[in-house]
Amino acid sequence: MNVTITPSRLQGTAQAPPSKSYTHRAILASGYAGQTTVRDALWSADTQATARAVNLFGGSVSRADDATLEVEGFDGRPDVPADVIDCDNSGTTMRLVTAAAALADGTTVLTGDESLRSRPQGPLLEAIADLGGDARSTRGNGQAPLVVTGPIDGGEVAIPGDVSSQYITALLMAGAVTDEGIDVVLETELKSAPYVDITLEVLEAFGVEARQTADGFSVEGGQSYDPVGGEYAVPGDFSSISYPLAAGAIASEDDIRIEGANPSAQGDTAIVDIVDRMGADVEWDREAGTIDVSSASLSGIEVSVEDTPDLLPTIATLGAVADGDTHITNAEHVRYKETDRVSAMAEELGTMGVATTEEHDSLTIHGSDSTLEGATVSGRADHRIIMALALAGLVADGETTVEGADHVDVSFPGFFDLLEELGCSLERQS
Repeated sequence: MNVTITPSRLQGTAQAPPSKSYTHRAILASGYAGQTTVRDALWSADTQATARAVNLFGGSVSRADDATLEVEGFDGRPDVPADVIDCDNSGTTMRLVTAAAALADGTTVLTGDESLRSRPQGPLLEAIADLGGDARSTRGNGQAPLVVTGPIDGGEVAIPGDVSSQYITALLMAGAVTDEGIDVVLETELKSAPYVDITLEVLEAFGVEARQTADGFSVEGGQSYDPVGGEYAVPGDFSSISYPLAAGAIASEDDIRIEGANPSAQGDTAIVDIVDRMGADVEWDREAGTIDVSSASLSGIEVSVEDTPDLLPTIATLGAVADGDTHITNAEHVRYKETDRVSAMAEELGTMGVATTEEHDSLTIHGSDSTLEGATVSGRADHRIIMALALAGLVADGETTVEGADHVDVSFPGFFDLLEELGCSLERQS
């Protein structure tokens, strides 16, 4: 599907979708548990991939309604799957499930789509091997398809912290049900640290103790996943909140109110401060969980995305509208997402007339040297690129067509419906 956006002024109320990061973890944690009800869950292409993995491990995930999942778990140790686990486009699924597969007494095969099969899994495979399992890439390049044979009993393992925090999350979640537990020693500085904070928060809610140590993280073995009252509620997603928030900052006729913006461990809450620093009128009532934002003249700033890689596309679009330079730093790891998001935003915004400077670890948007013009741009089969380019279309001179826009289903299935509800004029083409 392609979507053509006509420049529009927006107003109204937006409901934050549930967090994708929390939903992934809650579904798998519920798989490790017995019977769990997961409320306010995001049912998207990515989280459905995690649910399918739980089903193949011997659990059962069913939808009671649009936002409620009933999960019958596999009580700690997964069965050997009867089929290949297809993680589709979900990197979170592949990494979390790879570690879970290492607990099974047998062999699991995991694969995904073309994009996912190009993403690095090597450090996690090496960690599983160091813990006594057998984990390898069928092509010998550290990328899927993967073949994992267990079971592992736990132990100490060293792993880099600057490639993906999901490796640490995967090992901590699996480590709780091993006999010995797992001590993770970080070989390099941890990037995207708030995502491990999310993991620790979810583990605690499921009754699992894990902690940060002087040189990494540790989880004791022999624990059970058991949420209080057999239920877990997923908070709103600040990665997704960044899009209506940025839309309000650049294209609101009056205030846009975002509901469901309750504080949590998510690093992407930083987007509220970023929008405020750039000059938009924004107010976050943390107790009520609401954010009110209205547009104003924006100015470029310097922003590190070391802990918030998913925000780079949104910040880049804000920079295209702002005066001066917006310098996005500590961005190397953003190149290893669904696509190389640093290059993708530089190239697609360039198609729209935006001047950028791309370096290995940074992206600078030269707002004052740019004229944002409508164009046909590629969404790169990446939900975050698609949504960020759609925002640019709200204020570009002329119509903007985003190709492959249906990939927003990965994290924000109702994104274009929401834009229309807020007043955006858009047309879908099959």
